[in-house]
Amino acid sequence: MIDTGLRGRVVLVTGAHRNIGREIAAAFAEQGAAVAVHWYGGGGAELPEGVVAEHYTGDARAAEETVARLRELGAADACAVPADLAAPDAARSLTAAVEERLGPVDVLVNNAAHTETPDGVLDLTAGSLHRNYAVNTFAPALLTAEVARRAAAGSRTAAVVNISTDAARAFPGQLGYGTSKAALEAFTRAAALDLGPAGVRVNAVAPGPVQTGWMSEELVERALTAIPLRRVGTPRDIADAVVFLASRQATWITGPVIQVAGGHAL
Repeated sequence: MIDTGLRGRVVLVTGAHRNIGREIAAAFAEQGAAVAVHWYGGGGAELPEGVVAEHYTGDARAAEETVARLRELGAADACAVPADLAAPDAARSLTAAVEERLGPVDVLVNNAAHTETPDGVLDLTAGSLHRNYAVNTFAPALLTAEVARRAAAGSRTAAVVNISTDAARAFPGQLGYGTSKAALEAFTRAAALDLGPAGVRVNAVAPGPVQTGWMSEELVERALTAIPLRRVGTPRDIADAVVFLASRQATWITGPVIQVAGGHAL
């Protein structure tokens, strides 16, 4: 067995109440980490008429159910922390809340995302771009900065894993979402260079098509033709890669964006 060195470490996973985020949190719990489950209840600004949010919002019950599951899996501790990541002070208040409940954050996983339709070129507005970038780029950047500042103040190391998408290089039909994730990848590389001397590693995982219930059988069959390994991904595929990048087996890895996609979109 490989000891990941994560037992007792404090891990903050954003958007951890559903799907990939929940599986990431579970994978850290299995390693004996203390896990903070961030969730968002959808109480932010209303979307314009005709715009539909395609991401999952949650509620306190779903978050607490996730916390209970993490404790069953072996988490050293677990708690649920709500926050609207689009709020200007979210990074500071969320990090402070986790530190108060579990201790200083050792591992930050920026998983939460905003997606909406329509999102084509002709549909773009200042508001749509701001909504996408606020959650998909600004929040991960500000959370990374907050965790890094606190780690430096305590002379501690830290690891950050950003969740992008393997289609960030070209995402027709989802311009705000795709370009905000491409910006997140650029931030990952820049932050790795900036924070390396302080002992803070910053990496990213770019998932391919992952079945979380949104893919019909027809869509799965169509996707398989573009996936060399001939299967769509599972949330666990992503979670395993994230845990590796946070583990002591990856202590000399910082900066890359690793595609976890079965060879899709190479």
